[in-house]
Amino acid sequence: MERDIKLTPHLTEKAIKNGDQNQYVFEVDKRANKIEIKKMVERKYNVKVKRMKIVNLPPKIKRLQRKESKVGGIKKAIITLQKGYKIEFGI
Repeated sequence: MERDIKLTPHLTEKAIKNGDQNQYVFEVDKRANKIEIKKMVERKYNVKVKRMKIVNLPPKIKRLQRKESKVGGIKKAIITLQKGYKIEFGI
């Protein structure tokens, strides 16, 4: 049974520049693994994934006077597509 996972494009200058090398960056659900992410990208964008790297960014600590709190913390998937495939985000 497959579950739906959050899969949103992570559009930064560096991520857009890597699009020329057929690499795309997505922000994904923290509970998702590589196999689930690969299936979701291939199904949603109708492409073939060649390689994938996962980056877990820890939450940052923010301070307001004496109180500390954690903000953010994301999991990114850097996906390389096979030759001949491309994803258009409409930028």
